[in-house]
Amino acid sequence: MNTQGTLLVPYYEHPRVRPAAWEALLAAAPRLHGVVLNPASGPGEHPDGAFAEIAGRLRAAGVRVLGYVDTGYGRRPRAAVVHELSRHRAWYRADGAFLDQAAASDAEFDHYRRLATDARELGCGTLVLNPGTAPHPAYGGIADVLVTFEGGWDTYRGGPLPPWTGTGARVCHLVHGVPAGTDVAARARDRGAALHCAVPGTGAHPWGTLPYGLEPAPPSADG
Repeated sequence: MNTQGTLLVPYYEHPRVRPAAWEALLAAAPRLHGVVLNPASGPGEHPDGAFAEIAGRLRAAGVRVLGYVDTGYGRRPRAAVVHELSRHRAWYRADGAFLDQAAASDAEFDHYRRLATDARELGCGTLVLNPGTAPHPAYGGIADVLVTFEGGWDTYRGGPLPPWTGTGARVCHLVHGVPAGTDVAARARDRGAALHCAVPGTGAHPWGTLPYGLEPAPPSADG
């Protein structure tokens, strides 16, 4: 499994719709810490063969496959989250979990501590929590990666972020609406983030675009 890559990529497009983009991700395997697999705002109601195939190819290339589950900032029942985690493991053999819309306060910590235990018992080797802001320091003891920023470039460049004062987990920043040629990697490192993803996408679906430098090559004139 690749442990050197610094890109954690949420790419929410179907492999049959954007095959060239998925091939570009596979070609960039040494640069990737992991890819978030999100067939249908979660694993979906039925296995998807195209996602199963691409997940297998990612794993074969040494890339972590992280199953996407929305936790509703702690409002979704634990059983519903665990059910979707188990589907990711059974259908796509996900190596880990990407728990989106995670809570950040200590009031919900016990809920996420139990979810972390559930995820480990299901065989998730990597657990990513995405509150999108710096959470209570206790969360660093239950996750492998914490996304302490998710948002637009204007906000990211505009000033200091809420400080992360915990230990244990690696920090990740996810930034969208980034202009071409912007060195987000250096800014992320300066702000204590070991992992990052910077994409040009904006609006309601920014994670339908790839990080700069990973865009698929245009088709040749010969087709």
